Amino acid sequence: MDLKKVLIFVLFIVPMWSSKMFRCYNDKELQAAAHRKLRTHYLQPTEAPRTTAHSSSYSCPLDLYKTPLPEEQRERSLSPWRFVTHMKEDHFPSTYVAAQCLCSGCIQLKNGKGIEDYDYNSVPIVQNRVFLKKELCDDKKTYRLRPVNVEVAVGCTCVRPQSS
Repeated sequence: MDLKKVLIFVLFIVPMWSSKMFRCYNDKELQAAAHRKLRTHYLQPTEAPRTTAHSSSYSCPLDLYKTPLPEEQRERSLSPWRFVTHMKEDHFPSTYVAAQCLCSGCIQLKNGKGIEDYDYNSVPIVQNRVFLKKELCDDKKTYRLRPVNVEVAVGCTCVRPQSS
């Protein structure tokens, strides 16, 4: 294939293909299209229960480390976390939950009592999730759905601090 044919292909075929990839939807079609694309093209993880509010205060829950132990892994972990609901109105899904570490250090058991040990750090474990971002089309009346990756914290773990 010579350079002229390649140039014709790039100039005419690729724009037609990419415009079909990002079809524009009116307000009535948008939600159904987003749910259909998420269900058929992008595997969505099972979400944690939406029980925690945005701005409620928190602290390292040392009192959880008494007997009997809670059943939830996030409450038994040496780096406990809670789930917080986040909202992105221009994304589908528009709400999701993410883990928030409750301690700076890690909980160590000493003499049957939980203490926060700052020789270690609690850090979030992140997972990339695909969301569909709502973007205005050229006609300024309809929207396209563009897949974007968002890092979402799914839990917390205890690590040694990075040395400087």
